[in-house]
Amino acid sequence: MTTTHASNTPESSRDPKALYGGKGSRRITVRDIAAAKVRGEKWPMLTAYDAMTASVFDEAGIPVLLVGDSMGNCHLGYESTVPVTMDEIAVLSAAVVRGTKRALIVADLPFGSYQEGPVQALRSATRLIKETGASAVKLEGGERSAEQIKLLVDAGIPVMAHIGLTPQSVNAFGGYPVQGRGEEAAQQLLRDAKAVQDAGAFSVVLELVPAELAAEVTRTLHIPTVGIGAGSQCDAQVLVWTDMAGMTSGRVPRFVKQYAQLREVLGGAARAFAEDVVDGAYPAEEHAFH
Repeated sequence: MTTTHASNTPESSRDPKALYGGKGSRRITVRDIAAAKVRGEKWPMLTAYDAMTASVFDEAGIPVLLVGDSMGNCHLGYESTVPVTMDEIAVLSAAVVRGTKRALIVADLPFGSYQEGPVQALRSATRLIKETGASAVKLEGGERSAEQIKLLVDAGIPVMAHIGLTPQSVNAFGGYPVQGRGEEAAQQLLRDAKAVQDAGAFSVVLELVPAELAAEVTRTLHIPTVGIGAGSQCDAQVLVWTDMAGMTSGRVPRFVKQYAQLREVLGGAARAFAEDVVDGAYPAEEHAFH
């Protein structure tokens, strides 16, 4: 069954500057993201990989859309994000930009496109910004990626950082374990968070981090935190849209809340179409030309 959720805040009483529910029609910028942190405003982020889906989310008021390398798992049929290429990210990022008018579009830097060092990162990020029209890029890693982040920011490219569970490191992690458990791991995550902030990142994703630690990071930083499996105290929350909307088959991560069951809806529509074709009910006279 599809479930709808209405906001508890009347539309007329929302801050016109709000990222979600605001009145602005121009593209959201990283300055708007920073201002939301000052106001204490929470905001949503979703992934998107094509123009049509992106347009739906844009019309719904989602202020930030991530063209994530999660496309590898949920759209391209890969077992992880590791095989995703720059060409694939570029094509789909451009589509998302074309399908939107207001959302800030963030394009992921895929595995192998920035690990060599700052110069490679700048070359890759420059390509995405120039070819796709995206407004920012995202890359994984804390202290180890600080130099890359600094060079990109110095060159005028906004960067969203990503620490905690970093899916591109799945082979090193041996899976997708929660990060930051234990005193030493928690202190390293705090160092990573401060490192990306000091390097100039405009926000940081915290993935699969204990809620208490994520709350401490959020209190400590002056840039927004974006949680995914990191509890309720982050400044923003992000989900992969196919998880959020019930398109993903099989088991979904514990932190996912499904707001619809689109896989069932789409499957039902496909079966109804097939049955009409087999029975000769489609196309009917009203669908024909004479």
